[in-house]
Amino acid sequence: MISPTRLPFHQDGKLLHMSAAMQRAHQKADQALAAAAEKQAGTPTPFILPGIKETARAIPNYIARSAVFAPVRRGWRTLHDDTVFLEGSNILLKGSGKQLSEDHADIWMHAMYLQTTALLGEAPIINRADFLRGMGRPTGGSQYEWLHEGMKDLARFTLSIEARRKDGSIKYSYGNHPSTRVLAMIGGFDYDEPSGYYTIYADPRWAQIFGNREYALVDWSKRLQMRLDLSKSLQRLIGTSSDIQQKYGLSILKERAQYTGRMRDFRATLERSLAELEALEVIAEPRIETATKGHEQAVWTRLDR
Repeated sequence: MISPTRLPFHQDGKLLHMSAAMQRAHQKADQALAAAAEKQAGTPTPFILPGIKETARAIPNYIARSAVFAPVRRGWRTLHDDTVFLEGSNILLKGSGKQLSEDHADIWMHAMYLQTTALLGEAPIINRADFLRGMGRPTGGSQYEWLHEGMKDLARFTLSIEARRKDGSIKYSYGNHPSTRVLAMIGGFDYDEPSGYYTIYADPRWAQIFGNREYALVDWSKRLQMRLDLSKSLQRLIGTSSDIQQKYGLSILKERAQYTGRMRDFRATLERSLAELEALEVIAEPRIETATKGHEQAVWTRLDR
């Protein structure tokens, strides 16, 4: 008797059809969950961030770990088009727009802080001079222009972000499925030139991304004392982990900083930044050493809690 043979998977039409159908079903299920999560997050909720105050700002962990904000040089900046900034088993973060700098991070974190001071469903209104003073910056023509350009850059930069729970279910998903909108860093703003007042609109979906205390607290007074942008970048990264001893490979830090020069030049800048963070008592005992696998890594003890 001749035993029946089974075609390989890639040649079996029935199995291919079943596989395609299952993929479509999973895709539709994911889209439905993403749409439901977006609808729930679109409902105005109090923007309350425990720990955020006059001397502290907050930034979501996924944003802080990524290169969405980076210590890039002023002037020419990379134009991103759905660039993957962070990818893992439970996160996919992509962005589109001109590369954002640490200056943009300052504006964004201060704008989010102001959102916590507004009443439910209302947008914060603030004078441009007060906005600059809140970031420790002087006031004047060039600074007003700097702030306005920064606000426009943030309004134009959009994210696609999908976060999943440990069991694989969707926690939130924005811009990653046809049924969901992309998320702007700042939903928009109005500027009244005669009075010099900004009205800042934050997408209510940010409340869900900040939810469950999934954010790093940034010591604002120490940040305003920093002179090196890489120090500011590392401050955000340090805050995303509760580990006292922290280690990061130099190649990872270089990529995160969007640094395109030579490694030895980046190493020198990194050493200066680590020294600045140590002087401000954000970290202790910083050093660059060779790991067991042979690559160089930066090591420090976290102090800033």
